Amino acid sequence: MCESFDRLRLRRRPPDWIPALFPLPEYLVDGDRKDDYDDTKTVLQVPWMGVVTMAFSHYRRFYRTLWPGVRPAFQSAEFADGASRVRALAETLAATLGSNCLLEPLRAAGYAPREIDQIRNLISVFHFGNVSYATLATMARALLQGHELAPTDASFSPFQGRHAPDVQVPFVLMEAHHVEGPTRALYEDIKQQLGLPFVNTDYRALARWPTYFAAAWHALRPHVQTPEYELAVAEIHDLLVELAAKLPNPNGLTSAALRQAAINDGSLDEIRRTVELFQWLLPGLILNIACFRGQLAP
Repeated sequence: MCESFDRLRLRRRPPDWIPALFPLPEYLVDGDRKDDYDDTKTVLQVPWMGVVTMAFSHYRRFYRTLWPGVRPAFQSAEFADGASRVRALAETLAATLGSNCLLEPLRAAGYAPREIDQIRNLISVFHFGNVSYATLATMARALLQGHELAPTDASFSPFQGRHAPDVQVPFVLMEAHHVEGPTRALYEDIKQQLGLPFVNTDYRALARWPTYFAAAWHALRPHVQTPEYELAVAEIHDLLVELAAKLPNPNGLTSAALRQAAINDGSLDEIRRTVELFQWLLPGLILNIACFRGQLAP
């Protein structure tokens, strides 16, 4: 029997094995898949298609059931308000971990105010957008595990306008084959420390400034895997679950419909583990980006 979900029924945990991922980069998509990418970015008010949604959209029946179903939730005032609370919590928790201020070292290294502002703006974009991707992954995990979203008659208040940061950012991704040895080694260290099979978009974009990014990661690294860090990530996870459970569901997406779409793709088990992987890793990414934000606070 399906049931509504809460943080007690949707505990934070990694998948029991890491599935193969098939994220197709934006520059390679066309047709209806490009339409999905463009619509996802427009509704979420982000300039990039996250690895999470690229990986989800590989499973066409699954994504073309999931995204239209949850799309209205991300256009609601309820989401805008809840996402703001998640970001505020991440900032508070990042401050409790302690962040080394990097402003003076960057200035001493020759970073101009304009360059530091560009980095700050890029971090702000990720700080905003990652909450949307984490919420989407949380809703998908709940549905695949047999839980239901809010009823169709739950409160729904359309959000008018834009709530994303009003900034222009240089969005250049430094892939492993673009970078020199030290940055490639940094990528490997990030994957090892965070338990990830890939390097998130955020890190590849911030590595456009390799000396900055090395300093930012090395300032954060001692906190990763500590009890305080894990508790902070769990707190963000729990608030995301609470938010996902309360978001409006006017299109009436059900667990049965999404599970059937995954079955029709012939990949229910693989899809479930893909969803679990991203739903597990994204709360940590939200915290890490909040820490990077704190490192550049005036």
